[in-house]
Amino acid sequence: MALPTNIDTLLSGQVVEWARIEFKETWDPQASLKTICAFANDIDNWGGGYLVLGISDPESGELHDEDNRDSVLLPGGRLLLGVPSHSVDSWLKDMLNKCKLIQPPYMPITEVVECKGKTCIMVWCPGGSQRPYSSPKTMGKKSERVHWIRKMASTVEPTHEEERELYNLANNVPFDDRVCHSAEIDDLSVPLIKTYLREVGSSLYERVDKMDFTELCRDMNIVEGPPEYTKPKNVGLLFFSTEPERFFPYSAHIDVVELPDGEGGDRIYERTFSGPLHQQLRDALHYLSNNVIEETVIKRPDQAEAERFFNYPYAAVEEALANAVYHKGYDTREPVEVRVLPDRIEILSHPGADRSITIANLKEYRAVSRRYRNRRVGDFLKELHLTEGRNTGIHKMLRSLESNGSPKPLLETDEDRTHFLTTLYARRAGVMPDAVVNNRSSAIAERRKKLLAFFSDYPTATAEEASSALEVARSTVSRDIAVLKSEGKLMRKGPNKNGIWVVLPG
Repeated sequence: MALPTNIDTLLSGQVVEWARIEFKETWDPQASLKTICAFANDIDNWGGGYLVLGISDPESGELHDEDNRDSVLLPGGRLLLGVPSHSVDSWLKDMLNKCKLIQPPYMPITEVVECKGKTCIMVWCPGGSQRPYSSPKTMGKKSERVHWIRKMASTVEPTHEEERELYNLANNVPFDDRVCHSAEIDDLSVPLIKTYLREVGSSLYERVDKMDFTELCRDMNIVEGPPEYTKPKNVGLLFFSTEPERFFPYSAHIDVVELPDGEGGDRIYERTFSGPLHQQLRDALHYLSNNVIEETVIKRPDQAEAERFFNYPYAAVEEALANAVYHKGYDTREPVEVRVLPDRIEILSHPGADRSITIANLKEYRAVSRRYRNRRVGDFLKELHLTEGRNTGIHKMLRSLESNGSPKPLLETDEDRTHFLTTLYARRAGVMPDAVVNNRSSAIAERRKKLLAFFSDYPTATAEEASSALEVARSTVSRDIAVLKSEGKLMRKGPNKNGIWVVLPG
């Protein structure tokens, strides 16, 4: 078997977070089986993890010979010792036998790799679809079974509350990791898979033309099921189908809408980017880079160097759009929408942020998610360097905006978590960032005031009619209604079809 990544990428820590990797000098059946089981349970939907044999970790407490002159020092103080050639086969056979002790049945994907002249064994343990998994507490007979989990960078026995949480997750496999029963394995494209494997430097690329296609897809964990009923997973169709929209209608594309005259203006330019998820993201970013992002150069008489800045720094736009693609729900019939207005870019995705991220923390840019919505989409995007690691994207966005002299972004969701909106404000020559944000806040407040007045005069009107009357986008009206409801200024009385709007005092 082979993995759709490579050892150098893994050891860089830039794609897979360190908490998802455990390094072991040797194959220890008791300790390593616990780790494999914990990654399979994937309690936080991080996407499982990796066990790497042949590398010692100073934080693990393993004993090793630091005077070994053949060892190689790695980042983080880890020591690359390698796996003795005579131990490779015996370790793999023992691993196969010991993994049969995991219940329900679960088998990781392994690869023997070369790293800096040393042999290592990489064990990929993706989140399983039949959790919770358990393995023996000891290797003795009739040992107690435990549903091991990962907490930070450690494998631990779950508390009673965490045990209940695991059982609650049993029937809640993330949508991107589920099987698509309406698709066939032939809906996956070999050229797209080859292109991806070549780009990420996977050893699978060299074997593609010699492998059975189903075996290749199993090694990439993009199909599931017995030989007589092997079906693609949603993540496989999102990245390796030429037309993901066939399986995710109205969802798997990015709409870019330009309103050069602002909301209510006569000019509207629309572009739709479709195709494989990573390709549409790149195409949309390329379009925004060429048609929206502009550089301003100001020469000042009192200094030798000219002042240079962009209306929007590319890194901020890239991170905001990649974040929308990463975290949206592909089981909803809404695309990612990018609205380009004279003073801002709005990037909207559905649904909203996980409830572990409070609205108050979001306003302070402290968005640490408890659980990921798409554990597999994130892995593919990170392998392609299209998004950042765990909870680091917002900080990258803030840094790029600050270095450009731009205002801070506005991150919004609602109490019902129906949407997530990121607003990037344009930097203009001679305009201070605070003034841009204050003007924008005033405009939002005025728009919502007009919406309340409209529903007060026309309580039976629909959101579509409000959109037309106020000359505001339908999606904007929906967001404003959600905010006004959460603020206790507007409520709906009666059924959705024949009910009325009630504007509340205050």
